[in-house]
Amino acid sequence: MTPLVDRFDRHVTYARLSVTDRCDFRCVYCMSEDMTFLPRAQVLTLEEIHAVARAFTVLGVTKLRLTGGEPLVRRNILWLVRETARLPGLKELVLTTNGSQLERLAGPLRDAGVKRINVSLDSLDAARFRNLTRVGDLHRVLRGIEAAREAGFDRLKLNSVILKHRNEDEILDLVDFVVERGMDISFIEEMPLGLVDEHDRALAYYSSDEVRRDIETRYRLIPTTETTGGPSRYFQVADTGSRVGFISPHSHNFCESCNRVRVTVQGRLLLCLGQEHSVDLRHVLRAHPGDDARLRQAIVDSMAIKPKGHDFDLSRKVVITRHMSVTGG
Repeated sequence: MTPLVDRFDRHVTYARLSVTDRCDFRCVYCMSEDMTFLPRAQVLTLEEIHAVARAFTVLGVTKLRLTGGEPLVRRNILWLVRETARLPGLKELVLTTNGSQLERLAGPLRDAGVKRINVSLDSLDAARFRNLTRVGDLHRVLRGIEAAREAGFDRLKLNSVILKHRNEDEILDLVDFVVERGMDISFIEEMPLGLVDEHDRALAYYSSDEVRRDIETRYRLIPTTETTGGPSRYFQVADTGSRVGFISPHSHNFCESCNRVRVTVQGRLLLCLGQEHSVDLRHVLRAHPGDDARLRQAIVDSMAIKPKGHDFDLSRKVVITRHMSVTGG
């Protein structure tokens, strides 16, 4: 099949697959406290998710990321990991998690074929962590991170969303944490997805430039051309084995080099995180079961509507009404 190339000559080699909209946390920037989750019939089965993963790899995608919600609360997730990791042409299977289930699953995930893990962690203060996640236990997550370190993944990385007046005073503590453990960290500007009631996103906005300024009061950051295939701009922390990345949808738009698409747990192939251009892969899967060629063609055809980029604007109340938990983190 023809590789996935959009109208702007960008080659899509990376797909993010959401395996559930459910999560055992209720992070303030991700979802409402009282969430209504999708009925099971609207959610792709694990077999359907695997069929989508297989179609992408046949089309030249070399990196797949499993996301949620929280992917590790999906029943039989290890089956999907094992089967996906075996797909011909796949160079890297990675996973993003909140860390709550890693204490018991880190080893099995590594054995099943996950190469790298990103752990979402926005605070090292137990009370603040619970406030930000509404229900999370920081110590359980920290034990999970240690279990992942012992499991021997290629790299471990923290993802931290920084909010003004909520956790910007912990930026240096988070960098210290990863430097001490030989891990990496990416700081993420909040994505304006879904209605949240905990804060005004415009007032809580803390830019990547501000984060970098704070880090450089203690550490020297060396620009690097390294990439993990995603949107982070990486800097080496001088005299350490750690890297700091910045994901900056507002202050440093990364759309020109976009090489990725994502599939929601409902089977919507989203061509852009910040736009609604999409293709209904669930309909293809269920109207034509087992027809891999038709599924691949639907993905190829989707390249014609992949937009040039998003248009996030914090002055608007909400840009996209779907929550990040539904979109796939």
